[in-house]
Amino acid sequence: MKTTDTKRRPDLISVPAIILLAFISCFLWGSAFPCIKIGYRMFDIAASDTAGQIFFAGVRFAIAGLMVILTGSLQQKKPLRPKKKMIVPVMGLSLMQTIGQYFFFYIGLAHSTGVSSSIIEGANTFFTILIAALIFRTEHLTWNKILGCVAGFAGVLLIQLPSGGGARLGFTFVGEGFILISTILAAFSSSYIKRCARRENPVTMSGYQFLFGGVVLAAGGFFAGGRLRVHPAGILLLLYMAFISAAAYTIWSMLLAANPVSRIAVFGFFNPVIGVLLSAVLLGESNQAFSLRGLLALVLVSVGIVVVNHAFSGGDQSQ
Repeated sequence: MKTTDTKRRPDLISVPAIILLAFISCFLWGSAFPCIKIGYRMFDIAASDTAGQIFFAGVRFAIAGLMVILTGSLQQKKPLRPKKKMIVPVMGLSLMQTIGQYFFFYIGLAHSTGVSSSIIEGANTFFTILIAALIFRTEHLTWNKILGCVAGFAGVLLIQLPSGGGARLGFTFVGEGFILISTILAAFSSSYIKRCARRENPVTMSGYQFLFGGVVLAAGGFFAGGRLRVHPAGILLLLYMAFISAAAYTIWSMLLAANPVSRIAVFGFFNPVIGVLLSAVLLGESNQAFSLRGLLALVLVSVGIVVVNHAFSGGDQSQ
């Protein structure tokens, strides 16, 4: 029994390696916020063109799935295939993560700013911790984690407060509301990835859930009338976005497989920080990103993450 436990200890991956790999994943994810909005412009996808948005998402994830499967097959020198008993669980993961999460995310991002979307996505860390502790029962819910969640959600709410004394709260259901729904689905998928990774190679799992989800989204968007205008620069952007998913999710899944969910989730604070900064640079949203309210929101999100991470210094290594 001790030998088995040792093999599953989270410290088999060093803390510097975890930080580096998590940062790489989060930098890629953070760059997705402005890239999606730039892609909408390149492919002439209007905010009202829901079918086009879903088709765009589907093509991206189908390509990502093929990238992961091809790379994994070359590394193993044999075709990468999921175990028969894992086909249904992988499809279930795809329904949650790729189909459900990105259906809401792509539509929501078309009706909200990259900055506010990035900070709302920061709530993923806190949803992940709460879901892992209260629903999947794989984590201990400590006071550090509760206080961290409170601080983080304060940051998420702060960015939505009205500016200039206006009555509008800066929140619409189809915009920021859809982003929030996608974030909750992403949090559920993190714990589900952990469960599936006990029985399936994380690389195989990532590749096939992307491929299945991407085909479903692309087919749905296409038959609803979604199309992409051929654009050389847009195709390069689409390939980069597919690479974002292929690399970031595969790395993240491997980290989740080897560590407690909350230990990896806390590094998600990189997401809103990178997303906000890149949105400011690439989308011209610097006024919102570098306003006192935007910076304070980022501080609260980051403080929440640090507080949650402090729980592990007290020996909480539950898996």
